[in-house]
Amino acid sequence: MVGSFVRGALLLAFAGAAALPVGANSLLDYVGQCVPFARAASGVQIYGDAWTWWKQAEGRYPRGHRPKVGAVLAFAKTARLPLGHVLVISRVVEPRVAMVTHANWSRINGVRGGVEQDVTVFDVSAAGDWTRVKVWYRDSQGLGGSEYPTHGFIYGPRPAAGLSGKSPDYVGSLIDAYAR
Repeated sequence: MVGSFVRGALLLAFAGAAALPVGANSLLDYVGQCVPFARAASGVQIYGDAWTWWKQAEGRYPRGHRPKVGAVLAFAKTARLPLGHVLVISRVVEPRVAMVTHANWSRINGVRGGVEQDVTVFDVSAAGDWTRVKVWYRDSQGLGGSEYPTHGFIYGPRPAAGLSGKSPDYVGSLIDAYAR
């Protein structure tokens, strides 16, 4: 435990970035819940269940309904997501399609908690305000059939380096979003 703390402190001191979640050598190596990942990836220093982030951000961070790289999209609490979910925008493809990097969504090698980089999120809200989305799901190899209510975007002070890969699949992202 102490070794992980010291390693994290050294990485923070040298990189000047948000602290990595305990046990991670890089953001993409992290395995765990979405909240510590989103905090490290976005610089948004909010704690507690993901569904509480929107209200906690009020007066502390700018909020809105347009995706920007490094912004946190805060999901509402639902029966399927009793703790909500938070993810971080890694690329904006077009006004209703973005790529995200997040933790603990799909099963990776049969296990939840891993980080997925540059996966598609599609705004399916009637008003185009990102209050309902579909998220790419590894098990179905495409956008899942479920729509999830969201509160909106929390704009943090700085995104971490490495949120997006070197060659994200923009075309695949658009196909995921618009092919039905």
